[in-house]
Amino acid sequence: MWAQLIKMRVKPGRENDLSDMFDQLNAIEQPGSGLVRATGMQDQSDPAQAYILVVFESEELARARERDPRRQDGLKILQATMADLFDGAPEFVDLTVVQETTP
Repeated sequence: MWAQLIKMRVKPGRENDLSDMFDQLNAIEQPGSGLVRATGMQDQSDPAQAYILVVFESEELARARERDPRRQDGLKILQATMADLFDGAPEFVDLTVVQETTP
């Protein structure tokens, strides 16, 4: 498995608007993309700091998902939402999943 942590800073006063962005992300997801899970989070001590952790079956499937033509129109709308919502560009950290434990 492969994961990516995305760190974003939300513009002042927009901390409660993240759910709309997550709804847009879910709406453009395509079957067979390799996405295992996506988790949106906010820092408890600084709600303007937001994170998304996405986990994929593999990095290859994640990169193919980025180029999927079925997602392009939705991505344009999502990018406009993100430009309006976020203060600056998001930061991306690519991660190799070493172990996953579920109860």
